[in-house]
Amino acid sequence: MQNQLLAIVLLPLIAALATGFVGGKMPRHWAHWITTLSVAISCFLSINIAIGQLFDEVQPLNYNLYTWAQLGGLSLNVGFMIDDLTATMMAVVTFVSLMVHIYTIGYMKDDPGYQRFFAYISLFTFAMLTLVMSNNFLQLFFGWEAVGLVSYLLIGFWYKKPTAIFANLKAFLVNRVGDFGFLLGIAGVYMVFGTLDYAEVFKQINEGYTDLLIPVSDEIFWSATTFICIGLFIGAMGKSAQVPLHVWLPDSMEGPTPISALIHAATMVTAGVFMVARMSPIFEQSEIALNFIMVIGGTTALFMGFLGVIQNDIKRIIAYSTLSQLGYMVVALGASAYSVAIFHLVTHAFFKALLFLGAGSVIIAMHHEQDIRKMGNLKKYMKITYWTMLIGSLALIGTPFFSGFYSKEAIIEVEHFSKLTASTYAYICVLIGVFFTALYSFRLIFMVFHTEERMDEKTKSHLKESPPVIWVPLVLLAIPSIFIGYFLAPSIMSGEYFDGAIQVLTSHSMDASMVEHNQHPLYLALDAYKTLPFWLAMAGVLTAYIFVVKKPDWASKLKKALGPINHVLENNYYFDKIYINYFSAGGVGLGNRFWKWIDMAIIDGVMVNGTARLFTGLSAQMRKMQTGYLYHYVFVMVFGLLGFLGWLYWRTLNG
Repeated sequence: MQNQLLAIVLLPLIAALATGFVGGKMPRHWAHWITTLSVAISCFLSINIAIGQLFDEVQPLNYNLYTWAQLGGLSLNVGFMIDDLTATMMAVVTFVSLMVHIYTIGYMKDDPGYQRFFAYISLFTFAMLTLVMSNNFLQLFFGWEAVGLVSYLLIGFWYKKPTAIFANLKAFLVNRVGDFGFLLGIAGVYMVFGTLDYAEVFKQINEGYTDLLIPVSDEIFWSATTFICIGLFIGAMGKSAQVPLHVWLPDSMEGPTPISALIHAATMVTAGVFMVARMSPIFEQSEIALNFIMVIGGTTALFMGFLGVIQNDIKRIIAYSTLSQLGYMVVALGASAYSVAIFHLVTHAFFKALLFLGAGSVIIAMHHEQDIRKMGNLKKYMKITYWTMLIGSLALIGTPFFSGFYSKEAIIEVEHFSKLTASTYAYICVLIGVFFTALYSFRLIFMVFHTEERMDEKTKSHLKESPPVIWVPLVLLAIPSIFIGYFLAPSIMSGEYFDGAIQVLTSHSMDASMVEHNQHPLYLALDAYKTLPFWLAMAGVLTAYIFVVKKPDWASKLKKALGPINHVLENNYYFDKIYINYFSAGGVGLGNRFWKWIDMAIIDGVMVNGTARLFTGLSAQMRKMQTGYLYHYVFVMVFGLLGFLGWLYWRTLNG
């Protein structure tokens, strides 16, 4: 087992280093063979371990590979914690990564940075595996920062493109804000528990521990556990792009399409969701934190869905969809339904990666045109891309029998049954979000694949289906997008799937309600017409059909009628302007003032230049005493001697 785990995590790293450092000296095709085969082996081994965990053939394990450093009584270790939760994440990460590697062979075939791109995506796979397999907070933080670094490199992959450089810097800076909170949370863990090892922290919680109180004033005290939970979740808000730290993800579409699927649909953005689920024993101790999480998730799910409706860039529509669906996962975390959040993470990984890669297939066919207003009737030319993207969209909106139906239905139900204060708000948000998810999803489908052809004649003459290296990953992702929810739903909804890996207090448990109100997946899908989410989704599809296909002129009339509301949406709720005009400009202004007042005025003006001026002035005055005349020097000596004798006489009289 240890050798398998080492192979899973190290093979992508070795391939990335080999391709990165030697790629320019080897034949071009070696880059994709080395990296793709290494990730394929990791994927096979990960799925093997996941199956063993699922059928209880492999026992959960937790062990340290070696001690990295010893600081007094604190051991900083590198090790693995493998259970149902880790195994599931390993399988998802490596499978999606493998599909992206295969897809990239076709998508990036003419790019001059071909070898560098494969090195980056393989390195990202290593970083993500390090994150999910870790058994301590130090290793978690290493993986956390590593995926952020590689994301920065991939978003700005086309480094000669100004918008890409702006986007990767924006992602880097926003994630620094989240990571600062994350680091404070980890520091809080050490302060309260005296260790960074998961097992030791969870053991202390299960055996009962005394929460520390942090004095804010003479009468106000904060719970240290709540402080830890909020700090850790702020880190998750950055990585999983939750309001208000969401602004980096739409701009990250400036990177090549394969990384949109690998990082911003299925893996990196789900790191925050995974982390909160992994830390469930800690989060269960703070209802304040759970309510906070629920409010943030509900707000993101609904308000980012609004923005998806007005986008015209095919990748940005899917990006805002990702933001909204991440909000659904976070809402489930807040309701203590960690297993349901991971369930949606898994189903979403497949159908959202499918949609991003499908969008890439469309972009290739359209000669890198991304505006859906310049497309139309592509179903005629790209049947495989059409049907696979249709499957992904049906899964996304929660169509019965598709994977997204089971996970979204479960999230909406747990919000309905939750007794936490914020659950009503979150329930309304995710319920309304169903309508808008269907609206923007099928607006994209109708405008791209149906309606009249709006592309120019030159583009139309070259339209054809993408090569097999592009559409085969689409087909392979479409299969789990249909079926995986059906197979996982019974064990996840009953709370059996992650038994032991996730801990929920009895007072927060949703298992009894879920079991009582859910039947066999087949019957659940057949009875979907009795539920409000089903009709909201159908209403969204019908609305998209009317506004795009039947009455396209209504859209411009509605846009004009909405006026100020549309203006707010087009400006993304002014988050970017607030950050740039106030936080960024304020920070620059404050820095300029510090530079002028402290650096220029005090340090340079007083301490450095002032000291120099003082001694220059003193030396100038002293220099005047050096006349060169002998009688001047005799006068000074006599005057000094008389002064000294006078001082002695005064001391004698007063002695």
